[in-house]
Amino acid sequence: MRKRQYRIGTRGGPLALKQAHELKGRLMAAHGLDEDCFEIVVLSTKGDRITDRPLSEIGGKGLFTLELEEQLSDGRLDLAVHSSKDMATKLPDGLYLSAFLEREDVRDAVIGRTAPSIEALPEGAIVGSSSLRRQALIRRLRPDLNVITYRGLVETRLRKLAEGQVDATLLAFAGLKRLGMEEVVTHLLDVESFPPAPGQGAICVESRIGDGEVAQLVEPVNHAATHAALLCERAFLKELDGSCRTPIAGLAQLVDGTLTFSGMILKPDGSEAHEISAEGDPVKAVDLGTEAGRTVRERAGADFFADWA
Repeated sequence: MRKRQYRIGTRGGPLALKQAHELKGRLMAAHGLDEDCFEIVVLSTKGDRITDRPLSEIGGKGLFTLELEEQLSDGRLDLAVHSSKDMATKLPDGLYLSAFLEREDVRDAVIGRTAPSIEALPEGAIVGSSSLRRQALIRRLRPDLNVITYRGLVETRLRKLAEGQVDATLLAFAGLKRLGMEEVVTHLLDVESFPPAPGQGAICVESRIGDGEVAQLVEPVNHAATHAALLCERAFLKELDGSCRTPIAGLAQLVDGTLTFSGMILKPDGSEAHEISAEGDPVKAVDLGTEAGRTVRERAGADFFADWA
């Protein structure tokens, strides 16, 4: 790589900055580049600024990436780093996901104030979550609980929990690990009963199509197994028109050379769910995810999606 300064765009929260510095560190190690070859550019996104309403009411997942993608498109940034689960399935023209770092633990973590787990919470307890997937899965497990929308950075949600605004909340274990905050977890949910969001636990890099220099820069840090898994999960999400308005879970894993996938779609109130499992060649990851989405859509029937407005 020629020695110049690469501009990495990121959101400004503590977790986003951790992820940006992780990417920078891996790129430095891969190419023997110095610290001054990279500038981390922090941008405020609309999704970060508006925290008093559900994402579905203010524009969806793209609100966490819009400002970054604008500067990436016009050349002010060379690449942007994101949490993969925050990425819309349709990216702006001229941009693509060029690399995925090796995935962290995909499980959801319960942080309980009045009880350690969802099962142990008393009837009527308040559980806060910003994710429709988590909300639907909680209601599926415990329809007696009061599940409310609960947004903000990790630190904000934990502060609200400590203040007694909710009895428990759920966060991605991967993010807590990256922040060195594993000790706040009171229970880890298994992926069979509480499947993760597509992309959960994986950091992705977004760059411009046709920028060969940046493609060469990120190629060594791309984790092939994570890349295949994410292509499958995102294809499943895309086939179902997935967004922040839709409760969808999906997890692909490379096991002994075979890509295995399990997915779930739920009604927002958790009253009905449909699951799908599939496996195939990782080279055909997109086809595997697309076909799984098509199959589960047919199984559920048109009426199932009436609540997904």
